Amino acid sequence: MLDLSKRLTTSYNAEPKIWSGASEPSSYSNDLTIGEIIFEQLQKDPERICQISHSEKTTLTRSQLLENASKVGAYLRQEGFIEETDMVAILARNTTHVASLAFGCMFNGTPFHGVHPDVIESIICHSFNITKPRIIFCGAQDYDKLKHVADKMNNEIKQFETKMVIIDGIVEGVTNILDIFKNQLQPDYKPERFKNGIDRMLAIINSSGTTGMPKAVTISNSRKIFEFYRYLSENDIQYSPSSLDWVSGIMVLTSAAVYGTLRVITKEAFGVTSFLTLCEEYKITWTLMSALHITMIANSPEVNAKQLRTLRYILFGGDRSLIETLEKLQAYLQYEGILHQLYGMTELGCGSTCNLGPKSKLTSVGLIQPNIRMRIVSESGEALGPNEYGELHCHLGQHWGGYYDNIAATREIQDSDGWVYTGDVGYFDDDNYLYIVGRKNDFLKFMSKIYYPREIEEVIARMPEVAEVCVFGIWNEIDGDAAAASVVTKAGCQLTANQVLEFVAGNISENYKQLHAGVQIVPNLAKNLNGKVNRQAVKEEFLKATRQI
Repeated sequence: MLDLSKRLTTSYNAEPKIWSGASEPSSYSNDLTIGEIIFEQLQKDPERICQISHSEKTTLTRSQLLENASKVGAYLRQEGFIEETDMVAILARNTTHVASLAFGCMFNGTPFHGVHPDVIESIICHSFNITKPRIIFCGAQDYDKLKHVADKMNNEIKQFETKMVIIDGIVEGVTNILDIFKNQLQPDYKPERFKNGIDRMLAIINSSGTTGMPKAVTISNSRKIFEFYRYLSENDIQYSPSSLDWVSGIMVLTSAAVYGTLRVITKEAFGVTSFLTLCEEYKITWTLMSALHITMIANSPEVNAKQLRTLRYILFGGDRSLIETLEKLQAYLQYEGILHQLYGMTELGCGSTCNLGPKSKLTSVGLIQPNIRMRIVSESGEALGPNEYGELHCHLGQHWGGYYDNIAATREIQDSDGWVYTGDVGYFDDDNYLYIVGRKNDFLKFMSKIYYPREIEEVIARMPEVAEVCVFGIWNEIDGDAAAASVVTKAGCQLTANQVLEFVAGNISENYKQLHAGVQIVPNLAKNLNGKVNRQAVKEEFLKATRQI
């Protein structure tokens, strides 16, 4: 296992008050697209198996994947996909031919809009009214819902008719990706070349939609999406439950192709039992998942050290993980430094910080990834120094296209100098480690004092009986936002609301951060489709239970 700490360093320049990751040159020319890079890499060791589908019992060699992807690229070119605005939609689970489809799009320079097939129809319609995909690729099980979406689009958009192509299963009378694979391929086929290919749009992924309908986030051909994982090799076996509606799904797909790993997939949703089976059967060395999945594994009675013995890198993000959870999981792992917490957002198109394991600062999201800069900014726009709370701004050092067809929203999140306003409140400590306190709009005010729910959550999470916690404010006209908490206990543990109240009182001195609105012990916390706790839904359940609504 490689020591990554030498690559992950953060420096602080006190004059402009900017923190920077290491300067690291790319291995590839800016004129190349990721599709061109992958096309070259797949030609090496052509008979080597590069993908195994556990759920479908299929394997693909590099030469098979290259041929299938090339045929998809040629098909798109034949169908008139030339401009950057000529898009396709991919609504797919991790099935056998998704990689061929995605790489074919990359070969042709065709952006794909990744949306999860379980998303409700109204959001899919909203999303596709923005990007107007000319082809929808989906599985047979989702055909009826998406055919209805396509018919709506065809009635509203008269320039072209949206086609349907099945990539998993069969629907009679509908084009199948297997039909595309039967096409003859010109022996001299090569990916399309574009000037400054690094800036061309690679994909579109929906924003989280926490403040309304999702926006269409453009993802460029930036090398950052895979180059931090250049430590990967042909000896690594990768698994991630993320599909192509997540940046993490694209990160895993591209890094596997560029660095020649074996990628294990399954179309089934994540489950602890299936994950342990994959680890043991395929000897997984590298995995990327959500913080929720980490919690599920650590607290599962099924887990044991033997099943996880081959893991060398466990990357996770999307939310915080409790210190106790990380320490509990670490006890099953063969080496220290396996757990890597990432911080990022869809708009950044990559993980932007990384914490390299439980022996570093566990409540921090770590140090800055190479070639990324950050600053902390006050409400008045003043740059702040170490240990001062403010909004985190990030600079990727290269072009980001913003939200597709939404200039106004792009200007709200990115300034003219390229700084992206994350909306997250945090600070850097004296050792240049980043800490995220909460969302800019999540702050609460009690008796004119500002606090963030996460500050209280981190204290409650230290209780050994606590599995999950969510803190929120209950407003009243005298005091403002009084803090309340919903707490989930670990299996077999007993905990009362009074014990939580007393623990907070004993560990937080400020009166305005006390749980003045009460505590509720609940069986679970409401979550969004992405696995993050839905704070508003938890609050509504609390209010109903206490008969305040």
